[in-house]
Amino acid sequence: MKIAVLRERSEGETRVAATPETVTKLIGLGADVAIEAGAGEFARLPDAEYAKAGASVGTAAATIQGADIVLAVRRPAANAIAGAAPGVLVVATMDPYGHEGDIAALAKAGVTAVAMEFMPRITRAQVMDVLSSQANLAGYQAVLDAAVAFDRAMPMMMTAAGTVRPAKVFVMGAGVAGLQAIATAKRLGAVVTATDVRAAAGEQVESLGAKFIMTDALKDASGSGGYARELTKDEQAAQAELVAGHIAKQDIVITTALIPGRPAPKLVSRAMVESMAPGSVIVDLAAERGGNVELTQPGGVATTANGVTILGYTNVPGRLATSASQLYARNLVSFLETLIDKKEKKLAINWDDELVKATVLTRDGAIVHPNIKLDAGASAATPAGAKGTQ
Repeated sequence: MKIAVLRERSEGETRVAATPETVTKLIGLGADVAIEAGAGEFARLPDAEYAKAGASVGTAAATIQGADIVLAVRRPAANAIAGAAPGVLVVATMDPYGHEGDIAALAKAGVTAVAMEFMPRITRAQVMDVLSSQANLAGYQAVLDAAVAFDRAMPMMMTAAGTVRPAKVFVMGAGVAGLQAIATAKRLGAVVTATDVRAAAGEQVESLGAKFIMTDALKDASGSGGYARELTKDEQAAQAELVAGHIAKQDIVITTALIPGRPAPKLVSRAMVESMAPGSVIVDLAAERGGNVELTQPGGVATTANGVTILGYTNVPGRLATSASQLYARNLVSFLETLIDKKEKKLAINWDDELVKATVLTRDGAIVHPNIKLDAGASAATPAGAKGTQ
């Protein structure tokens, strides 16, 4: 059983799908591990460390040749895994929505594609939850980025020259990223408030020492899978009114509303941004899906006419490449442990396992996931028998 790890080809991707630590664990499961030279460069994981852990390090062609499993951070192109074993298992964040043609190409190539971001949020899968592991780091990094751009002190400082007031930080969304942002901002001494459309989030926010604000017109908007349901027009208006009045008083705003596969909801309007004081900072953690803020420039930094800085980085976990790679790689190992027969030292996938059924997109030349709907362009590349409904 051979496991291959290629260098990431996506622009700006600094993470890697295996670390020397996880290479040791994979070898312990009976695998031969091959790493493409330079795969861990941007995560400060040199080839020598992988070799020391027992992996072979070589060219892309040598790495992929005969591989039974390919581990990646982002979905590899079908031609990048040519030379792998028939039916090769490719485990990555697949980002299938809007890229159905790429998924169809993987199916046509005979790849068994596994989308780690589809991992169900159940107890046994917590150690495999890549969305949570990466969002945790994103929430932390968002506060650090905001603090640098704010270029003022975050905590209250009482000095002989006078008192410096603490920064006011407002976190929109109390999911994994939001809660970590709250905790980090509190550690830096800021006065933190937060909002969420799920009433249950209030207790978590307050347990971290922040103040929870929620409009009385919105009782609760909890949905399935840990996400919020879509708000009614009246609820949207009431929430927007609450946010508008609060944002004008804040120094830093961090937005975190991001649902995989969907455009990010617009939570902060141009008028709200213009109500903020010069020097204020907004960090939009949903920039990769268009952003929660009307003026966000995905992938860049925008400065408004009134002097508000909007950070729209699209790979925030990648700004902490070493830590992000360590957590992501451990998520992958935890999942592979459920797919490998530890006695026989080979793949033994239970296709009826709820984790497998939730994450497998393609198998035996077909697209098998029920939530992947093909457009006309993608269907032309998909073998007969492929199926999928939205």
